[in-house]
Amino acid sequence: MSTKSNPKTRQSKRGKTASSIVWFEIPADNIERAKKFYGAMFGWKIRKFPGAAMEYWHIDTGGSDDTPDGGMMPRMYPEHGITSYVSVASVDKSAAKVEKLGGKIMKPKTAVPQMGYFVICNDTENNTFALWEYNPSAK
Repeated sequence: MSTKSNPKTRQSKRGKTASSIVWFEIPADNIERAKKFYGAMFGWKIRKFPGAAMEYWHIDTGGSDDTPDGGMMPRMYPEHGITSYVSVASVDKSAAKVEKLGGKIMKPKTAVPQMGYFVICNDTENNTFALWEYNPSAK
């Protein structure tokens, strides 16, 4: 997650943390081809994410601090599509709500050290999205 897309600072008009998209991930069959496409298409800067344990690239969209950046990684399975990360106050509570509303948890709560936690979900229409909880104490 980029510090630029810090959901801690994103508040709705009612003073609550906004459930906004704060990050996205693009899977690619050919990373170099995808980097070339998105760089030429939108002017995005795509660079290897420092210290990542897996193949992962940071996408700098060049927007202001309140616009999300993203990541790019090798496609993990044939149906692996773009995933949007939505800021929530608690991934635990939100994951329970996903299941109550008929969605499914595809990847349980996972820490991104010193950044936060995420949960990958499928909605009732089999679309993938992720929940993101900002927490600099995550381990």
